[in-house]
Amino acid sequence: MKFGVREICDVVLRAKSTQKIGNQTFKKDEPVIYFDTAKTSTIEGAATTVYAQGGKGNSRLIAWEGERTVTFTMEDALISPLGFSILSGAGIVEATGGQKINIHMTSRVEGTITSNSVTVDLSDAIPSNGTLLAEKENVYGFILDNSGNISERLTCDSASGSSVTFNDISIDNGKAIILVDYYVAMSSGVQQLEVTPDKFAGSYYLEASTLFRRQEDGVDMPAQFIIPNVKIQSAFNFSMASTGDPSTFTFTMDAFPDYTKFDKTKKVLFALQIVEDFQGQELYSLE
Repeated sequence: MKFGVREICDVVLRAKSTQKIGNQTFKKDEPVIYFDTAKTSTIEGAATTVYAQGGKGNSRLIAWEGERTVTFTMEDALISPLGFSILSGAGIVEATGGQKINIHMTSRVEGTITSNSVTVDLSDAIPSNGTLLAEKENVYGFILDNSGNISERLTCDSASGSSVTFNDISIDNGKAIILVDYYVAMSSGVQQLEVTPDKFAGSYYLEASTLFRRQEDGVDMPAQFIIPNVKIQSAFNFSMASTGDPSTFTFTMDAFPDYTKFDKTKKVLFALQIVEDFQGQELYSLE
């Protein structure tokens, strides 16, 4: 049997032991995350070779091979907070009523200045699940000119509810466009990813499903790569630009010898299963 390989892999990572990510706890062997939006996936094997050399011309006489390595690399088109946490080792903090997350906001509002003071209402801007941080040192204001540039910096006198008052304005009376810079404490709907210097990406049990096309009849045969112990490299890159292709996210995983789920007699770097006669559905479908 000969076959060709062109299809992308769908990948599932399983927990090697009980672990907690954010507010979720995963038991050993439980699926942690599925990847079904990969652009490329590559498994690469390598080994080092040393030689005994001698004689005329110092030719190679005997070879020894060792230090075998297997690396699985996947480039994903999309990423989730859980996916980024797995890639970077970042912790996930979710906003709750007891643990709010402060987010930065800016709003342009029209206000009427009276006696060198103005009060603006931010109720249309503040989300229903958020409250204004009312400390004066967290609220800043600026008067904008007709070109949208800052013409005067304002001093916050008070902030309460959704109202903010600025005093000591050089303009005595009249309407003005005011840029308000402030923070809102969110009680839900926000996740904060925290990359710390002492936390790194972990180890997982990997299963990657793809299709191999058989030469003799063009039939696509299900195939699975199984890597019983992959350590994800804690490297990431966000490329943000207004032109060109969108950013992708690369997962580079080093394989280590371990037992597969159903064979505890020997450790392997990876196993490849090719199903020549599979009468049924896909190995697994995420759609």
